[in-house]
Amino acid sequence: MKKILVCILSLTMMLFLTACGSTEGTSSAAQKTATAEKNTPSSAKIDSVAQNADAKTSKKILVAYFSRAGENYNVGYIEKGNTHIMADMIAEAVGADTFEIKTVKPYPEDYKECTEAAKQELAEDARPALAGKVENWQDYDTVFLGYPIWWSYPPMAVYTFLESYDWNGKTVIPFCTSAGDVLTGKESDLPQYGKGMAIRDGLGLEGKRVQENPESAKADVMKWLKSLGFVEQ
Repeated sequence: MKKILVCILSLTMMLFLTACGSTEGTSSAAQKTATAEKNTPSSAKIDSVAQNADAKTSKKILVAYFSRAGENYNVGYIEKGNTHIMADMIAEAVGADTFEIKTVKPYPEDYKECTEAAKQELAEDARPALAGKVENWQDYDTVFLGYPIWWSYPPMAVYTFLESYDWNGKTVIPFCTSAGDVLTGKESDLPQYGKGMAIRDGLGLEGKRVQENPESAKADVMKWLKSLGFVEQ
C-alpha cells in the first residue's frame, strides 16, 4: 500500500513539474514574440522614413552660368571664361549640376567687338536666342546663376534664360565676375524676369583674380558658401 502511495505521489509531482515547464516555455516564447514585434518598425514607419529620404534626395542644386572665352578684359586670350571657372568652384563645393548658357550666335572673340555687340543688345533690350535647355528643370529648387558684368548689367542672354523657365518655388543665388570684386547692383531686379523666384545674397569677384589666382578666389567662394549654409563651417 505504501508503495502504491509513493508511486501516485511521484506521478503527481512529475505532472506538476511538466506543467510548470510548459507554462514557462510558453511565457518565454510570448515575451520573445512581444520583444520582436516591439523592435520591428511598422510598415507605416518604414514608408515614412523612405518618403523623407526621397524628399531629401529629390532636392537638387543647379549652377547655371553664362561665360565667354576668347579675348577678355585684363587677362588676354583665355580658353576658359572667368565666370566658368567660378561656376565650377561652386558646383564642386555644393555637389551641383551645371548648365552653360550659350547663345545660338556666338559673340565675337575680339574683346572690343564683343563690347560693341553687347552694348547694342543692351540698347535694344535684346533677347538673343539660346542653344539648349535645362533638362529636368522641375527637379531643381536652388539655382546659382552666374554671369560677367557687361555695361553694368548681366548679358542679355541671361535675361533670355530667366524668361524661359518657371521660377516659382526656386531660390536664385547670383554670382559674377568683372573688373572688380562687385555684383552688378541689378540683382534685385532679377525676379522681374524670373517670376516667382526668391533671391539670396550673391558674390562678385574680379575676373583677373579668378583666372590668374584661383586659390585666392576659391577661398572667397568657400567663405560665401559657408555663410549661406551650403558648406559646413
